[in-house]
Amino acid sequence: MITFTEPLVFKHYAGVQYFGDDFIEMRAEVGLLTRNVKYMGDPETSSDNQYGAVIIMHSPGDETTAARIDSIELTNVGQAFILGSYPIHFHMIGTVHSSYVRNNAIHHTFNRAVTIHGVHYLHVSNNVAYHTMGHTIFIEDAAETKNLIEHNLIVDVRRSWSLLNTDQTPASIWITNPDNIIRYNHAAGSDRYSYWYDLQITAIGPSFDPNICPENTQLGEFHDNVAHSNGRYGLRIFHNLLPREHPCEPISETNRPIIANFYNLVSYKNKRNGAIIEKSGAVQWHNFKVADNLEHGMEFSVTKYMSFVEDGLAKIVGGLVIGRSENTEEALDRHSPKGVVCSRSENFSFEGVKFYNFNYNHAAAIGTCSHCWHDNNTDSGGRTVTVSNLYFDETV
Repeated sequence: MITFTEPLVFKHYAGVQYFGDDFIEMRAEVGLLTRNVKYMGDPETSSDNQYGAVIIMHSPGDETTAARIDSIELTNVGQAFILGSYPIHFHMIGTVHSSYVRNNAIHHTFNRAVTIHGVHYLHVSNNVAYHTMGHTIFIEDAAETKNLIEHNLIVDVRRSWSLLNTDQTPASIWITNPDNIIRYNHAAGSDRYSYWYDLQITAIGPSFDPNICPENTQLGEFHDNVAHSNGRYGLRIFHNLLPREHPCEPISETNRPIIANFYNLVSYKNKRNGAIIEKSGAVQWHNFKVADNLEHGMEFSVTKYMSFVEDGLAKIVGGLVIGRSENTEEALDRHSPKGVVCSRSENFSFEGVKFYNFNYNHAAAIGTCSHCWHDNNTDSGGRTVTVSNLYFDETV
């Protein structure tokens, strides 16, 4: 039990709201920032100079380093304006089956929290990251695969002008190759995004390899993650995710698409969308729960046409879409969110989705033609969307 001598300044909601036989759980995040062992920068100068302590692992190749960082507190760590000076940095080792970063508290950083650079099979689990600058868990060159990122809590991710351009729009977890495992994480309060699949055309940086094609690579895992209270999106997939059997060759009847299944995201109270994808191949979102997002719940912008596939493979399957919940602030009433926004191309479908509480202002359960208002993104022709087994309650 925690007691306070004075009342909290800000709202800290914790509740479960039921909609028919389904529910959404929304709770303030709580993480422990202290550990008995502390690794830290200079408490007198680090904050002013944004120059803190770092841990860097680097060695010649596969399994040549084993680093096990467990149950310590890292604060005043990372060095702004210095490439590679991250609080915890695994650098160009290759496979690291014996290494892990777990149960740590990483807070008040000046340059990320954990960087996964040129390594595979690293475990990053059960950590708390708070008040970080730039992408917090950072998969760097788009060559990194099979890394496990699970059960982490990431809160208060702040933009940085001292790192990459993309760090001005930071993500709690920045993913450049989809062949990694992202599950059971909670990410909240980022300046921009919780989970950003910023997939590259080829591997980049020191790992450059034209034979690695991340945009077209099979998804590892994404399931049971939570995203909320972000400046833009809970989940952003940008630019393309077009997985296929042979990633560096064009999709064809002999190089068929592979379905990328994203499961059970809970995404709420984001200042734009719960989730958005720019250009999707066989991407399917299963049982997402979205609520109280200011613009849209879920949005597919462009879906790829494949003449040899009878039905479109880009789709939403199941899910709970809530215009406003009992946890809504009055400010939401001034907006007109849409529950699901359909693509500006053919071959998109959704099925088994339940819509609740789109009964205010100009809110609507379904919107059409994603981003058609922007830069003449459409020829103004109609688009076919296939829907089935939808449920509407208190919608207009």
